Amino acid sequence: MPNKIAVLFATIALFSGAAFAAVEDNQSGETEWYRVEASGSSVVISLGGTVIPYKEVTLTAQLPGRVKSIAGIEGDHFRTNDVLITLDDSTLVAQRNAALAQMSTAQSALQNARVQYNRELWSPRSKQAMGGMGMPNLFDSMFSRPMENMIDNRDTDAERQADLFSSNTQIQQAQNAIYQVQAQLHELDTKFRDAQSLAPFDGVITKKFVEVGDTMQPGQPLLTYADVEYLQVVVDVPSRIAPGIKEGDMLQAVLEVGDKVVPVRVSQIFPMADIVRHTVKVKFDLPQGISRPGAYVKVKVPDINAAQSGLVKIPLTAVRFNGSLPGVFVRGADGRGHLRLVRIGEHLDETYVTILSGLQVGDEVMRHAKVR
Repeated sequence: MPNKIAVLFATIALFSGAAFAAVEDNQSGETEWYRVEASGSSVVISLGGTVIPYKEVTLTAQLPGRVKSIAGIEGDHFRTNDVLITLDDSTLVAQRNAALAQMSTAQSALQNARVQYNRELWSPRSKQAMGGMGMPNLFDSMFSRPMENMIDNRDTDAERQADLFSSNTQIQQAQNAIYQVQAQLHELDTKFRDAQSLAPFDGVITKKFVEVGDTMQPGQPLLTYADVEYLQVVVDVPSRIAPGIKEGDMLQAVLEVGDKVVPVRVSQIFPMADIVRHTVKVKFDLPQGISRPGAYVKVKVPDINAAQSGLVKIPLTAVRFNGSLPGVFVRGADGRGHLRLVRIGEHLDETYVTILSGLQVGDEVMRHAKVR
């Protein structure tokens, strides 16, 4: 750290020495001074952001299996509900065939339970003779069973009700078995749908994570799919600046390629600030067809907290750079120019630039900072 400080002071000293040498040379000729004026404009800060798709999803595997087919590669376009990836469903086919066999068995059991119920309804087992035929059977029907009911040795009506209830219970059990198999078939049909990944909207594949033949487990990413027709810029705006913008505001952005200036619209302001960086995420809508996802864009955001009285402007020719340190020559009490380091802001036009700090209204600066 001491070495860095020493290097910094040495740089400033070298800069100052060269500057004063230039001033000495300029004193021999006519020096033109410019009186610093208020800029009359707000402070604009350039914040870097990244271009993102308007909509983007990552499709993941919903069941285990091998990748059977992939519809395309990165950049290929697809329509809504087009099949993007298919997983092998051989195991599901076997499970569905087994469920269909269980369904057939359950339907047969239900049919048999209904037949047994009708038999009990029209030919009760409680009224059937234990043995014999002809007169003995008639004697049992007319005398034996009525006498058993009379002496409370037997209740044929209760027996018949119990047999009917048992037959009806068998019907209900057979129906429940059918419902269970139907639920299994519905679950398998859902898994069949999960074996295919469909395009949720019109878009392109932006990244593949698998190839044909890969073995997948539930939750593993398959590919990233995005709508790149409409693009946005996502910017982390400092919390102190965020209150100065609102949804629908039109601002300006500078593209990474060619420094082209384009209009952007505030699309969304996230409600919560980042607890570590103290920034608010803001999304801006970009015009169509001027960039691509992942590109770098600088958005010009106004700083409403900057003191307007402290914002001044000077000619571009008054600023002198030595490396990355901007400075100007300020007229002192002795009438000579003295170096002062400043912090420059946005260019107002091709002639003037705003100064964020280092000067105030009324100062006089050398209009043309000529250095040999």
